[in-house]
Amino acid sequence: MFGQTPITLGMVVAALSAAAVFLLLIVLLALFKGRGQTGQQALDARQKAQALEQKLLEMSTLQAEMSGRMQTMAEVFGSRQSDMTRAMSERFDSMSHKIGQSMAQTTRNTHDHLRQLHERLAIIDSAQKNISSLTGQVVELQHILSNKQTRGAFGQGRMEAIIQDGLQQGAYSFQTTLSNGRRPDCVIHLPHDAPVLVVDAKFPLEGWNTIRQADTAEDDKAARARFRQDIQKHIKDISERYFIPGETQDTAFLFVPSESIFADLNEQFEDLIQKAHRSRIVIVSPSLLLLSVQVVQSVLRDARMREQAHLIQAEVVKLMDDVGRLDDRVRKLQSHFNMTIKDIDQILISTDKVVKRGRKVEALEVGQEDSAGQQPATSQSGSPPDLLFRDER
Repeated sequence: MFGQTPITLGMVVAALSAAAVFLLLIVLLALFKGRGQTGQQALDARQKAQALEQKLLEMSTLQAEMSGRMQTMAEVFGSRQSDMTRAMSERFDSMSHKIGQSMAQTTRNTHDHLRQLHERLAIIDSAQKNISSLTGQVVELQHILSNKQTRGAFGQGRMEAIIQDGLQQGAYSFQTTLSNGRRPDCVIHLPHDAPVLVVDAKFPLEGWNTIRQADTAEDDKAARARFRQDIQKHIKDISERYFIPGETQDTAFLFVPSESIFADLNEQFEDLIQKAHRSRIVIVSPSLLLLSVQVVQSVLRDARMREQAHLIQAEVVKLMDDVGRLDDRVRKLQSHFNMTIKDIDQILISTDKVVKRGRKVEALEVGQEDSAGQQPATSQSGSPPDLLFRDER
């Protein structure tokens, strides 16, 4: 290599040949110019020509040696170049393999990350849909609470759901008409034909919303005064409309459809709670109404059990009669068993006697031969002595 240009062996040989030809031309030109010189000059020229020929021979030898060396170097360079090419190829293959593996791993990781990202985006999309749905429900609830009629229906619906979940069918009535023509939201039927318990679900929320929306102290004071008036008027309306002697209880429930409003009411307007208690009206939240309904359910269950007590007692008396008859029959069966056991004992005594007699007979048969080998003496009739067969009862 000469800089960036590759030099081959042929190029070197051609360059040396061109140099030799050039020198030969120079010599010939010198000879042509020296023809007119003297013999001495011709001799000198001849000597110079011989010296030049010698130099040309030396140069040819050097050229041959250089050609051999250049060929050797070319072969060495060729082998080194092939080794380098092979090493570079192996390194390129290794790097290509590693790069391919790295790219494949990067692709897999990218696909996994994209899949996880899609899953998270799906979860976020679902959560966003849920948030949108909840937002719509909150807006709908806000519209319900802003409208007096729809708000009353909302409170009525919550109260009816609690009553229906806690009491059995027939223990309550919705929108029933009293003797004075009034229609409470719900009445609970108590046992033993007791007067019904009235539940009202028309809690006034306009004044409460005004309190929450008040910006200044004057607005807050005016809103609180209005809320007090609304509560007092509603308490008075319940006591005048729904307290009928002999038909309704002297206590009624005022249902508040929100636990937070009930807590704020007890914390900030305790005088209204006390006034309602003095008027025999209990303000209840959803949890307190559920607890009251459970208590009423327990009372109704106890009343039903008491109503069925005489039937239970009659069944118990019949059960005791059956137990008495069963006892008599068991005792009779026991007497039969005792007699059977006695008969079995007597049978066992008889079998024991039979076994003993059999053993005696067996002993007699074995001892019939004496030590002399003679037969035992017999009676004139040929039978064994009567002594051996005496009665041993």
